[in-house]
Amino acid sequence: MHSSDLQAFYRTAGKLIPWLMGAALILFVVGFYFGFFECPIEARQGNSYRIIFIHVSAAWLSMLLYVLMAVFSLIGLLRNNQLAFIVAQAMAPTGALMGFIALFSGAFWGRPTWGTYWVWDARLTSMLILFFLYLGFIALHSAIDDKRRADRAASVISIVGVVNVPIIYFSVRWWNTLHQGASITTSGTSMAKIMLYTLLVMVAAGMFYGAGTVLSRTRTIILERERRQTWAQKAALEGKL
Repeated sequence: MHSSDLQAFYRTAGKLIPWLMGAALILFVVGFYFGFFECPIEARQGNSYRIIFIHVSAAWLSMLLYVLMAVFSLIGLLRNNQLAFIVAQAMAPTGALMGFIALFSGAFWGRPTWGTYWVWDARLTSMLILFFLYLGFIALHSAIDDKRRADRAASVISIVGVVNVPIIYFSVRWWNTLHQGASITTSGTSMAKIMLYTLLVMVAAGMFYGAGTVLSRTRTIILERERRQTWAQKAALEGKL
């Protein structure tokens, strides 16, 4: 990919980031308010169910980012596209963070629900594997100085590891697990409407946040790789001022 293409993407991403992060902040405030002040107490789980608004949003975003990371990695390999590799690299830290939040919040939800913070349940175990796949991708990419080699080596992890995503999703159907089944399916939902809408708002907030952070990190990586280019030096200087 030509430096001019990376420069155009850098500028476009810079214009989008404030809007994405602003939308994420607004949606998060709205979702947080409705989730913790407007949604009623759940009949069986009491107030502890409110963790679902953070837990599910983080888990969905973590899985989505991994799938997208694998897609961009594959595009990078097939087309030798540097920008695709960069975007895949930029997705990994946010995906890992969302995976950690999903595991951490799930543990606190599991304590009052199951009586323990952790069980080697199929859903929990496969989600933990996803988190480790993210860490493996980041570690391998950081360990190789040659970025072209790092891109290709790390892409193998993302492409091979994507098989774990459907395992996470279908684990509650394929195995007898403690983790509850999906509350939202193609046939409908068992959630009250205000709970469903609040969850969807939080999911949207997470997606806007994810898009904003990925674009921001992509811009940083572009500058790191194009540091010898005049435009990149100027952009980096402006960022420090």
